[in-house]
Amino acid sequence: MEQVAREPSAASANSSSTTGKRLDADDVTVAYVGGGSRQWVPDLVQDLALSAFDGTVRLYDVDIESAARNAEFGNWVQDRDATTADWEYTATDDLAAALDGADVVLLSTQYNPTETFVHDLDIPKEHGIYGAVAATIGPGGIFRAMRTIPLYREFAAAVRENCPDAWVFNFTNPVHFVTRALYDEFPDINAFGMCHEVLHGRDRLAKLATEHLGMDADRSDVSVNVKGINHFTWIDEAYCRGVDLWPLIDELAHGEEGNRTFSPAELEDESPFTDPWQVSWELYREFDLLPFAGDRHIVEYATWFLQGGKEELNRWGVKRTGSDFRAKHWTPSESEQTTDVEAWLSGETEFELEASGEVLLDVLEALSGGGKFVTNVNVPNRGQVEGIERGAVVETNALVGANEIRPLSAGGFPRPVRSLLRTHVDTIETVVEAARTGDLDHAFRGFLLDPQVRTLQTEEARELFAELAAAEEEYLDDWNLDEAEVLAKADAY
Repeated sequence: MEQVAREPSAASANSSSTTGKRLDADDVTVAYVGGGSRQWVPDLVQDLALSAFDGTVRLYDVDIESAARNAEFGNWVQDRDATTADWEYTATDDLAAALDGADVVLLSTQYNPTETFVHDLDIPKEHGIYGAVAATIGPGGIFRAMRTIPLYREFAAAVRENCPDAWVFNFTNPVHFVTRALYDEFPDINAFGMCHEVLHGRDRLAKLATEHLGMDADRSDVSVNVKGINHFTWIDEAYCRGVDLWPLIDELAHGEEGNRTFSPAELEDESPFTDPWQVSWELYREFDLLPFAGDRHIVEYATWFLQGGKEELNRWGVKRTGSDFRAKHWTPSESEQTTDVEAWLSGETEFELEASGEVLLDVLEALSGGGKFVTNVNVPNRGQVEGIERGAVVETNALVGANEIRPLSAGGFPRPVRSLLRTHVDTIETVVEAARTGDLDHAFRGFLLDPQVRTLQTEEARELFAELAAAEEEYLDDWNLDEAEVLAKADAY
C-alpha cells in the first residue's frame, strides 16, 4: 500500500467520518455500474489481478455487449502468470442484480460523445467560449451534469434498495455535481468522488524535488494540504519526506520555470494532456496558494485564461481538447485515451499486466484493516473546508482505516480564492436543486452564474442554453423542457 510521508501540519482528523462494512479480503463483491467502460474497467481489472483481494465483479451496463467484452477480458487476465488474486467477472444489464448485497460499488458512465460531448465543446465555441475540456464546469460541463444527475439519482436509490451499506466510489465527471446528486437522493450513502488530478500534482512535486533538491522522490514521498472543489483544488502546504517544498515552489514560480510562454505552433503536435503548469504558477503568484489540478481543468474555473481564444490559451501551454478527439473515445481502436481490450484478446497487441497508478485498491486495503492510508476524496462538506457551505461537495485529504473514511480538516481560503470557489459551488448547488424536479428554468439560473457564461449578454446566454438543450434533447428527458420559459423565449429551440 502507498503510504503518505506525513499529514500536513494544518490538517487534523475531522470529527465527522463515514463508517460502513469492513471488507473481507477473501470474498469481496464489486458491482461496477458502467461495466462497459473503455478505460476504467480495463485498468481496474489489472489492479485487481495484482491485488491482495479475491472476489466477484459484476459488470452492469445497458450496453451489455461492452460489459460482456470486459467480463471476457477480466476472466482472461486471471489466466496470466503474473496474476496474484482470484477474481470472477460476470456481465449483466440488470442493475438490481448487479447491486444485490455488493460490498463495493464503482460508478463510471458516459453517454455517446458524438451525441453529447461534441456539442458541449462545439456549440459554446460558436459563442466565443473557447473551453479547454468542457467536462466539469462551464456551459458544456453544466450540460454534462444535467444529463448525468438524474441517472445518478436512480443509482443512489438503487444502492439504498439493494446494498445501503456498500462503499460507493464515483469516477464519473463532473465529480462534484454527480457526488452531490448521490447524497441529495440518499443522504446516508457511503459515497466518495475519486479523481487522480491531485495524485498527478503530487507526482509533479516529487519530480521537482528530485530535479532541484536531489531527493530521488516519488508520489508516496509527497504530502500536501489539499482543499477546494474537484478540478479546482489548491494547496497551502507541501512536504517531501518532511522537507518543506514551499521555498522551492516560490522560487520556481518567480523564476524561468514558472514564466514560460508557448505558441500554437509549438503545441500543434502535443497531446491535449500536456501540462507545463504555467497557469498554476501564474495563479500562485497572484494568490499565494498553488492550484493543484491540471491546468486544462483549472482554466475552466479561473476563466481569465480562456479569453482570446486559441492563441491566448496556447500561450499558457494549454491545448484545447477538440471534439474530434472526444468523438474517437467511443471507438477504442481509434482513441488515444481508451483501451482496446479486443486487440489484447485477439493477440493483435501484446498484453503486459501492470498497475494503473490509481489508489482505489489502496483505499480498499485500508478499509479491510490493512493499515492507514491518506488520499484525496470528494465528499459533502461537514467542516473540513472553512468558508464553503456545509453539504456542498468539497475535495480534501481523508484518512482511510478499517471500516472508516475520515475527511481531514484543511482550513479555509483567503477571501479572493474563497470568492472564486463560492461562485462555482453556487452553480453546482443550483443545478442539483433544479434536478430534483426537472426545473429547467432554475437550472438556467445556475448556468448564468458560471464565469464562462458571464462573458455573454443574457440573451445570448439563453440562446446558447437553448442550442445545447436542442442538440442533447434525447438525453434530457428527466427535465421539463415543454414548460421551460428559457426555451420558449429562445429562437434556437
